[in-house]
Amino acid sequence: LLFMVPVVMGFFYSMTDWNGISRKFNMVGLSNYAALVKDVRFLGTIRFTVYYTVLLILFVMVISLASALVLNSRIKGGTFFRAVFFFPAVLGLMTVGLIFKELYYRVLPLVGDWLNITALQTNILANEDLAIYGILFANVWTACAIPTLLFYAGLKNVPAELYEAAEIDGATAVQKFKRITLPFLIPTFSMVFILQLRVGLSVFDFIVALTDGGPGGATESIGTMIYKTAFTERRFGYATAESVVLFLIIAVVSLIQVRATRGKEVTL
Repeated sequence: LLFMVPVVMGFFYSMTDWNGISRKFNMVGLSNYAALVKDVRFLGTIRFTVYYTVLLILFVMVISLASALVLNSRIKGGTFFRAVFFFPAVLGLMTVGLIFKELYYRVLPLVGDWLNITALQTNILANEDLAIYGILFANVWTACAIPTLLFYAGLKNVPAELYEAAEIDGATAVQKFKRITLPFLIPTFSMVFILQLRVGLSVFDFIVALTDGGPGGATESIGTMIYKTAFTERRFGYATAESVVLFLIIAVVSLIQVRATRGKEVTL
């Protein structure tokens, strides 16, 4: 009732010219989808969003796995550090975005002057080439919290006797990580991949808080475009078609990833 009905209605309204308010609308068939193929602005947001998502997934996976490995190495104060790593997850995304916006505006230029780095001496959010990385940094800082704990939990499921047997056989740390740790973490990799894929392709809060799609539309994502098309331009039918395309992209990529990793998992 709360999921399938809205999904079906979304597909229906994507084939109309509904403005979101009127009780009357016309069926336009697939013309909204045909217009999307020729919409330069929409295609540009897809390129930006896909590039952003790829970077987000890579950084989150690498940083989260590295953090989990450190936490699993029996360091002193492990419980404290686990709480610290999880702290960003409890903060509101808009709150984090506004905090980083102030940091980029007031603090980062001072650091750039101190280090004599020209690119950092001005607000990077005003730079069309660097704004995406400012948004990405804030997103990664928040997004690594839950994946770190997921990888940490996955590491706890690896039998210690396998590492002991590998040490007796003379395996190096790299060989143990490649042959033992990674196979056991494949389910976790799949979960983190799908979660971050959804986060990246539907990124909205950070962009609204930091740049609102600027400068010059350089950081406009599919999510922000859908919002503006629906609530600013009052083209709900067209915006719903954009949402359907986003849904299909997430579904197809997730399906490919799940099928690619199926059969490579190690279970006890």
